[in-house]
Amino acid sequence: MKPKILVVGSFVMDMIVSTEKFPNSGETVLGKAFRTAPGGKGANQAVQAARLGADVTMVGKVGNDEFGKSLIQSCVDAGIHTEHILIDPDTSSAIGNVMLEVGKEKSVKNRIIVVPGANMTITPQDVVFLKGTIQQYDMVVLQLEIPMEINELVAQYAFEQQVPVLLNSAPSAPLSKALLSHLTYLSPNEHEATDLTGIPIRKNGNEVNQQDLKAVVDSLLSKGVKNVVITLGNAGAMIANKDEMIYHPCVDTVTVKDPTAAGDSFIGAFTTAICSGMNHRRALRFANYTAALTVSKEGAQPSLPCRNAVMDLMKQNAETEFEF
Repeated sequence: MKPKILVVGSFVMDMIVSTEKFPNSGETVLGKAFRTAPGGKGANQAVQAARLGADVTMVGKVGNDEFGKSLIQSCVDAGIHTEHILIDPDTSSAIGNVMLEVGKEKSVKNRIIVVPGANMTITPQDVVFLKGTIQQYDMVVLQLEIPMEINELVAQYAFEQQVPVLLNSAPSAPLSKALLSHLTYLSPNEHEATDLTGIPIRKNGNEVNQQDLKAVVDSLLSKGVKNVVITLGNAGAMIANKDEMIYHPCVDTVTVKDPTAAGDSFIGAFTTAICSGMNHRRALRFANYTAALTVSKEGAQPSLPCRNAVMDLMKQNAETEFEF
């Protein structure tokens, strides 16, 4: 049976410009290409989970505009249940200004500015129906591109019904004790983990300082979080709780073209794997391979792989025990 995942989160239409050099303040540079692609952390994670075989329901809000129609259609195309996506008649859909700096040695960096638009107009009344229906899901996935009070409320509904909750704490923001206590998984990237704890995670190339990592994990666990999942860029990812700390290095067998949505891809894959019965070690590896395929293509949702593509990459790397 397909795992049932509820994603409450954001929609963003990405407007993507690639250039050989990011402009400095007051400087104009010529770009190489421009295009649009559907995105938003919530929608990206929902699409990724659906493409990996999960039964996904998306709750969120878009504007009454062409971007909003395109964002919903992308979810429909992925097989996501969209009946709880609302349309705000007075506020535009969110947009993301994505700049890609493509270096001469094919290195790629990104800078992203998000104008949240209709994402921030979700109200408690919009999600109150979940109080009576949230128990039907295997996991609830949240992010921080919607009002914090909505995340707090949905996490509380899920906690009361003993439904696991994963919060991808991005973009970085302070988290209340109440919200942290309702989470099964807290998943920041390395920078967001530092913001939450005040402890920098030092890296040397693709090697991460293990003492820093342990200090960050201990700090987050002391706040009441049950499991901490940290993505570490080119150093891979890790998961830890009071009983274990598991690390998996970055999958470096692909050529990086665009890091946009890599973290969202990881989250969608990790939640699907966990809800499909994988243990933490296998779920971490599966999610890393999924994110690796994502960075090998351009755009947010256009780059998110299907399950067969992930399994093929894993088999190419002698990972043979991951059929599900």
